Amino acid sequence: MLIETINLTKKYIVNEFEITALNNINLSIKTGDFVSIIGPSGCGKSSLLNILGMIDRTSSGNYIFDDIETTSLNEKQRANIRKMNMGFVFQSFNLIDELSVYENIELPLIYQKFKEKQREERVFQIMEKTQLLSKKDFFPQQLSGGQQQRVAIARAIISDPKLILADEPTGNLDSFHAKEVMELLSRLNENGATIVLVTHASHIADFAHRIYNLFDGKIISEKIK
Repeated sequence: MLIETINLTKKYIVNEFEITALNNINLSIKTGDFVSIIGPSGCGKSSLLNILGMIDRTSSGNYIFDDIETTSLNEKQRANIRKMNMGFVFQSFNLIDELSVYENIELPLIYQKFKEKQREERVFQIMEKTQLLSKKDFFPQQLSGGQQQRVAIARAIISDPKLILADEPTGNLDSFHAKEVMELLSRLNENGATIVLVTHASHIADFAHRIYNLFDGKIISEKIK
């Protein structure tokens, strides 16, 4: 099992009031799964994704990633697991405007201290897979929203992560480019990538093999396709 959460709960203190964002979440996700978590704004989707990505911590309960119980790990240990195993795709793309398409995609490999030749080979492979070769010298502001998201996905998968976490990846896209991005994620999943995606849109969630419906911090239904 790649991901397992056991009674995962997340609470925040806001103006001296305790807010429960997630309430006893139990998930089991295998390597190669494509899972969508759907629900309205404020239901806890992003909170859950941040915990799965080890950006945030649980208040109680357990999160086991690749047989490692993560709740007791320190920040450096969590950062190392995140860096070596996870790729993130966000609604707002989060590209660096001053870097070209090639340089944006290459960035994670620099952080991981890959040699230049290895970086070059890997970047060109990923650009071909994501149909970005013709845009390698472009800058983000010269691209359409769909193209920018493809760059963000290429950057997320460049180090061959065990898990791709996608937070509303089509939220800033029109229907044509949204479908294009979801078809790319589906192809990546067919090639072995494990994907957990959060969305408020049912037609986007339907690309996944399993759909969890989240409401008021609780999973209220599960659909297996």
